[in-house]
Amino acid sequence: MPGVAVKLYSVFFKFLLKHRLQNLIQDPLDESTPFGVTSRPEETVASANPLFTDGVATKDIHIDPFTSLSIRIFLPESALTPLESDSNPSSKSSRAKPKRPNQDAQPDLVNQNLHNLQPYNTRRNSYGPSGNSTEEPRTSRYGGYSNEMDGLNLISGAATGGVYRGYAPATENSRRLPVMLQFHGGGWVSGSNGSAANDFFCRRIAKLCDVIVVSVGYRLAPESRFPAAFEDGLTVLNWLGKQANLAECSKSLGNAIDSDNEFKKSDSHGHIVDAFGASMVEPWLAAHGDPTRCVLLGVSCGANIADYVARKAVEAGKLLDPVKVVAQILLYPFFVGSVPTHSELKFANSYFYDKAMCLLAWKLFLPEEEFSLDHPAANPLASGREGPPLKLMPPTLTVVAELDWMRDRAIAYSEELRKVNVDAPVLDYKDAVHEFATLDILLKTPQAQACAEDIAIWVKKYISLRGHEFSY
Repeated sequence: MPGVAVKLYSVFFKFLLKHRLQNLIQDPLDESTPFGVTSRPEETVASANPLFTDGVATKDIHIDPFTSLSIRIFLPESALTPLESDSNPSSKSSRAKPKRPNQDAQPDLVNQNLHNLQPYNTRRNSYGPSGNSTEEPRTSRYGGYSNEMDGLNLISGAATGGVYRGYAPATENSRRLPVMLQFHGGGWVSGSNGSAANDFFCRRIAKLCDVIVVSVGYRLAPESRFPAAFEDGLTVLNWLGKQANLAECSKSLGNAIDSDNEFKKSDSHGHIVDAFGASMVEPWLAAHGDPTRCVLLGVSCGANIADYVARKAVEAGKLLDPVKVVAQILLYPFFVGSVPTHSELKFANSYFYDKAMCLLAWKLFLPEEEFSLDHPAANPLASGREGPPLKLMPPTLTVVAELDWMRDRAIAYSEELRKVNVDAPVLDYKDAVHEFATLDILLKTPQAQACAEDIAIWVKKYISLRGHEFSY
């Protein structure tokens, strides 16, 4: 059985969620505008931080001017490892330390900013940094001091003497990591990609899996009903492909300009701009993202979005090039149906999300004229569902909790995938509840850490360049 803390948090969570759902039903909402909202005022939000103070840098981007759709990028510190060090760890220590031209001119400024940076662990650690690192600053292979963080910008200022702007990647010889699109949970009506719980979860996944996590802030219901959230997921996937193509075009343009000695190659990702003069190329993804190794990860109702996006990716085929969805991970998906399963009858009043509140959330999400528990968005095995055959779906890892009333339908979907020879294992965690892995910032359960590590072991079979789950 779950611990006392889990039970107390569950009671408090259900009380707040029930109050929120009642307010959303009673308060009149303006559904005429498609802009929508991606978070609630009462949501506890973690601010984006472009520093690698805990091994992961983050930034927020609003990618659609017509809606509130946004993303948060989680870049793990492992992306800063030079390519040579992957194959020859001793090459870095044996290499002479170069000096940048103005290193002697402003040594105090560089040392002062390095002193202000918080220490961090240079090794991947699923439990976060130790906080007691005493490593001496090292000279960057691109010149100057970097302490393994190539591309950090130190801007001199008259008043402050130096302001840290954040990570700006170097465009040459950078390490490329797989990209994982993550869709948060919240029962369609709450949650956000910047919430404290989701931020904690994505940082853990980014460090354990060595991937760039792109968390999608899709529009919430009832301001934006179906299919808004599903369309937002597909929009981000298409945006990822557009970014890859823009980065390649920008690189080619930069090389052509560099041949005329007008610009440096290091500036090649800033030439393609929009009508306002802003760069259209996202530098973190351009320097470190590998869209040919794209993974979808959905949490609760986000798993429904991930499954939809995976189906659309299969339908699109080469039209998505260079993006290729190689796997998807469904964490306790928000699947329902008109015929109750054994777990729905046994755990109808389970922890955090009981069945009555979940059905109310579905009523707020689906249009009134389309409401049905066998709606294609709710039941993946409903008869007449459109989309590609199941045998064409990417490898799918399903995570379920023992005390979750939605577990049986998720397991049934995984079984149907295995029948058509799709790699679709199920990870079932004893004494776990719905959202156990993504609410670990509060619950602190051992199952959450084990789940993240199990996900990393499985997904590396499909994102490894050398075909081994423990290597790149």
